[in-house]
Amino acid sequence: MSTAHHPRKSPLPDCELRQRDPDLSTCVGREQVVLVGLDETEQRLCPAHAAALWLTDPTLRFSAKTRPEGISAVMGYAFGGGGGRR
Repeated sequence: MSTAHHPRKSPLPDCELRQRDPDLSTCVGREQVVLVGLDETEQRLCPAHAAALWLTDPTLRFSAKTRPEGISAVMGYAFGGGGGRR
């Protein structure tokens, strides 16, 4: 039996995984958002990218894995509030 410690970090958002140069990241926001498509495929995104996708694809829904703070941040970016706490 192994006693090795495995970190419990969340996986990188899909938008970060596609980013080649970390110095040029376009991701905004700290909360991780999980959107689910009709085919049950999950996409892990930052709030800014999630807002852009959610507004353009009406079939996407928030997963129960997304914390309320993440959904709030997406709504802020989607409707002009900037996504942050005020």
